[in-house]
Formats: sequence, structure tokens, C-alpha cells
Amino acid sequence: MTALSRLSLTDFRNHADALLGLAPGFVMLSGDNGAGKTNILEAVSMLAPGRGLRRAALRDMARQAGPGGFSVAARLEDGTELGTGTLAAAPDRRQLRVNGANAPLSQLAERLAILWLTPAMDRLFADSKAARRAFLDRLTLALEPGHGHHASRYEAAMRARNKLLAEPESADPDWLSSLEAGMAEHGEALHAARERTVASLSEAVAGAPVGNFPKAGLVLTGYDGGDLRQQLRTSRTRDGQAGRTLVGPHRQDLEVSHLEKNQPASLSSTGEQKALLLGLVLAHGELVETRRGMAPILLLDEVAAHLDPGRREALYERLEGRGQVWMTGTEAALFDGVEGTRFHVADGRVEAN
Repeated sequence: MTALSRLSLTDFRNHADALLGLAPGFVMLSGDNGAGKTNILEAVSMLAPGRGLRRAALRDMARQAGPGGFSVAARLEDGTELGTGTLAAAPDRRQLRVNGANAPLSQLAERLAILWLTPAMDRLFADSKAARRAFLDRLTLALEPGHGHHASRYEAAMRARNKLLAEPESADPDWLSSLEAGMAEHGEALHAARERTVASLSEAVAGAPVGNFPKAGLVLTGYDGGDLRQQLRTSRTRDGQAGRTLVGPHRQDLEVSHLEKNQPASLSSTGEQKALLLGLVLAHGELVETRRGMAPILLLDEVAAHLDPGRREALYERLEGRGQVWMTGTEAALFDGVEGTRFHVADGRVEAN
């Protein structure tokens, strides 16, 4: 099991200075809307690569009345110290320190697996392809920490290729071929990792206990693989005219269906979509624990308030003993009967209760 034993925030969102002593298991945050509960979850999400659960700009995470930068520091159960944040002089550049030494952000994925579910994700199945692709990539990253490297290198090479194709008369053909070779290398790795995740997650969902969370069918569409380097070469003119790359794994979509009703998840009710998404996240968390030998840290923002009592009880029961699970709610009563660490959040202040 991997969990945080301490979390410290400095000038992060509305928290000038917060320190939370933690234990494995459930961590429950209660307080009024706007008190700063979700901000704490966002801080934890910054212990993963990327832009966190809100996908916000780094400079927007710094406290408005603060000096301009922020820091999030955590101690893991094994004593490892992690610290990430920005400096006032460089508000758009995030740094990472591991046990006091500078380290690449990619190390976060090697040390922790962090997954989240927020109210903004409730309509994921009716959202854009990009949103579902980002969701799938987070699931894949938790299973294969090297996935983030391939994603960033692929995107960088694609941006450079698009720029060259916008001015074909001055484009260096050798450099264009080199960029396409890089896109092919990293793009094929991206595609293969996503396929493995979809296959493994489909198997995990099929084997999950029958209960209050419907089973989801998963299909990866929009790109079937093949010789990507050749596909890019033959698509140069078309891509240049379109102003973007029209073939590759960046065009993929995760199509989800409600298996029991044999219908697309996007056509399900809001409550069913929430339950489908929860079922996916729960099955994935169990898959990560089996594959990597460590349970992921789950961040569930306002999840209990939108579940009926039966599903709420089923959720708590299934999460019991499965790692550190952070949950927020406006009322502490939503967590009645749940054993764990409790905090009350009010106006950027955090108190244990």
C-alpha cells in the first residue's frame, strides 16, 4: 500500500499554510462550499505528473494574496519526502524535489499512482474525445509510468511537424522525416499502451463483483495502428492544408457503453453515467494494485452526495482496505459509519476532528 503520512500546503489556492497528519485508509474532508476542500484534493493531484485534477494553469494555483509561487510537500509511508511547486520568479515552471534533491516530474508516476473523480467528470461520456483520451491516459499512466514520456515526446514532435508543414516551401525534408520518425516511435508506444489498458480494464470490469455499479464496455476507436511513419509521410499535403495532423493516436477516442442495457454510456441517465464511471475507477484501482503491488491514492470529490444510500454504502464497502481514499462533502454526516481520518475545512483553514 502507498499512502501519504503528511501533507503540507504553502500559498496553494486559498490555503496560506496547511498541515495535515494522515493515516492509510479513508481521509474525509467536510465543510461549506468554497471552503477549500477541493483545493486540498487538487494539491494531492499535483503529486502526479501533469496539471492536476482541474488542469489549471500553474500561476492560477498560487494564492492570490501570496508572493506568487506555491508549494505542495508530502511524506510517504516509507519516509520518502516529495515537494513540488513554483517560484514567484517562474510561475509557469513546476519543479520537483525528492528527498531534498531536484528530480524530473516523471519520477512522480514511478512512486505514486493517483486517480480522481470530480463533479466536472460526471458528463465525461458525453464530453469531447480529448477529455476521454486524457482520462484514458491517466488510467494508462497509473499502470505504465513510462506512458507520460511517450505522450509528451509525441506531442512535441507533432507540434514541430505542423509548424513545418505550414510553410512547406522552406521546410527541411530531412528534419520533417526525423520528426515523423519520432512521432512513429512514440505514437506506436502510446497506441500499444492504451490498447493494453483497455484490454486489462475490460477484463477487470468483467470480473468485478455484481452490485450497485453497472459494468462498462470499452472500445478504443479513431486510430487502428499500422506503419505510422508511412501514414504521416503520405499525409503531408493533406495535413498541411488542414493545419493539423489528421492521422495518429492523438485522434483516438474511448467509447464506453452500458453493457447491461446495450447502449452507449452517453445515452444513459446522469445517475447511471456516474455509477458507470465509479465502477470503472474502482475496477482500475484494483487492477493497479494487482499489477504494481500498490494501491492508488483515490481522490473522490463530492462523490457521496450524488449517490443514493445503497450505492453510497456499496462504495464505502468496496473501498475499505484498498488504499488511501480522499473524500469531500459539505456535511460530515455523509461519512457516518466510515472509519478514518477526518478534517473540517473552513476559509482555507484545516482542523482535525
